[in-house]
Amino acid sequence: MSNEQHTRKWRLILGGQQNDGTGFSLQETDVSIDKTLEALYDNDKQGGLGPSSPNVSRWLGDIRTFFPSTVVQVMQQDALKRLNLTQMLFEKEMLENVEADVQLVATLMSLSRVIPDKTKDTARQVVRKVVDQLLKKLAQPTQQAIIGSLNRSARNRRPRHNEINWYTTILKNLKHYQPEYKTIIPETRIGYGRKRSSLKDVVLCLDQSGSMGTSVVYSGIFGSVMASIPAIKTKMVVFDTAVVDLTEELNDPVDLLFGVQLGGGTDIHAALTYCQQIITKPMDTVLVLVTDLYEGGNAEGMRKRAGELVAAGVQLIVLLALNDDGAPGYDHGNVQFFSNLGIPIFACTPDKFPDLMAAALSKQDISQWAAKEDIVMKK
Repeated sequence: MSNEQHTRKWRLILGGQQNDGTGFSLQETDVSIDKTLEALYDNDKQGGLGPSSPNVSRWLGDIRTFFPSTVVQVMQQDALKRLNLTQMLFEKEMLENVEADVQLVATLMSLSRVIPDKTKDTARQVVRKVVDQLLKKLAQPTQQAIIGSLNRSARNRRPRHNEINWYTTILKNLKHYQPEYKTIIPETRIGYGRKRSSLKDVVLCLDQSGSMGTSVVYSGIFGSVMASIPAIKTKMVVFDTAVVDLTEELNDPVDLLFGVQLGGGTDIHAALTYCQQIITKPMDTVLVLVTDLYEGGNAEGMRKRAGELVAAGVQLIVLLALNDDGAPGYDHGNVQFFSNLGIPIFACTPDKFPDLMAAALSKQDISQWAAKEDIVMKK
């Protein structure tokens, strides 16, 4: 970076007209960039982008022109927080100009009950755009990981003739090659068994308190993908102080996400009680509980339910977060109790989730899997 570029960068960072101390004169485009930054970050100008101002829509267009999408997303979130511009999402014209991302979807989910009717279709289009992007990115690796895991777990050593996996059987029996007959004696036969409509059950149980917004978005996407795999039966449960079963919405993740109401209290005990009632094959069920374990309901009852689920053979996994942001704050006492039950607890990024589910469905040791993936378990 040349000295001139370096000075230009600092002039834009410092702002402040003659008070910036650089003595550097901005060109026409840089003046426009400086004004967009000033409108958001200059404390003396704070409030200049009030939600009723017609300049908000223009400002959103400007930042999309001057900055890459990753920077635009940060600036949008800063505008919502610093200048209280949540109201701007109620305006169709402004919503059409925002850069769609997971954070924005989480914000729209939290506002879904109060978004005006005239804006709801536009809000759904924004959510649909993000959902389609995530499905394109996550669907194939999720399906491949899970189906591959189920195929491996379905192998048996007493297959019928039309169920024999000849490639694997031959590899297994190479040591039994008979030179005089020029053939292999297949003492061990390996097959995939008869196909069943559902080999495993998965229950995704999501805390919909406000801090879990992006985790709920990713969970909804993964739930929708897993629901499309015939070999597993996927159910989706969300909760705050009440419990709602959204399994019927899994065929359309946009409808599912708009069925979530972020915010409110947290009753994990009620959620686990409901999950316990809908689990019919505990030994073949993976229950993924996405929560920070801050219990606002019956803490003793929550711990009892968790113990009962584990004792019944349910593979219970607690994800403190399912996003790219890392683990949020969490209840250390409840984490320690769950950990003592042998329940794996950690934050998981979306790129790791398909392999996590593959490991869980094939009944691998999740602690060992996490260690291989350099994931820190909470205790």
